[in-house]
Amino acid sequence: MTWPVYGRGSRDTGRHGEAMAIVVIGGHSRNIGKTSVMAGLIAALPQRRWTAFKITQFGHGVCSANGEPCDCETADHAVAISEERDRASGTDSARYLAAGAVRSFWVRTRQGQLNEAMPRIRKELERAENAVIESNSILRFLRPDIYLSVLDPAVQDFKESARLYLDRADAVLVPEGVLGRPEWKGVSLKLVAGTPVLAMRPPLYVTDEVVNFVAARLGRGDTSAA
Repeated sequence: MTWPVYGRGSRDTGRHGEAMAIVVIGGHSRNIGKTSVMAGLIAALPQRRWTAFKITQFGHGVCSANGEPCDCETADHAVAISEERDRASGTDSARYLAAGAVRSFWVRTRQGQLNEAMPRIRKELERAENAVIESNSILRFLRPDIYLSVLDPAVQDFKESARLYLDRADAVLVPEGVLGRPEWKGVSLKLVAGTPVLAMRPPLYVTDEVVNFVAARLGRGDTSAA
């Protein structure tokens, strides 16, 4: 089944009737700062009243319900979606709440079955004022207002989903703002030729430059970073 895309250039509105913004944060591997970028943007632009989504796709033999090893193959274990309500639970979705998100969801699906979760995701998007989503694969189903790709040249692993959509990035975020000469097999930096490169300076993953870039792209009254 093919889902219609929406987001940039659409007429979708949030719960108050204003145009809704969707920001997607992706990246080429785990543990490179994607969640920190998510939390940083939520905290920097609280007036957006973000609804946040963490999307995780598990491989074969892992249960989507809880991320634990599993030998089940039943349909009810293909997807699980939970709303985080405890800011101190220690999960990534809790970090979004702690940063100021109005609502926060953790979406788990089997690898390649994100389409099974899209009806619920779309339902929550319809209720949201603005949304920020941590995922690459979500780009198959919607066209965001901004897609930021987090890249770390020191990490060789490169997800196929990140490579597939790299040329759609509105900006790439890298440590200290320098791509250098990463040894990513089968990945050409020509995919991001001419794309703005914005610096991350851990523990500050979202700099004023990043905030101002996002605010300028979204417009509609967002204030500049101090």
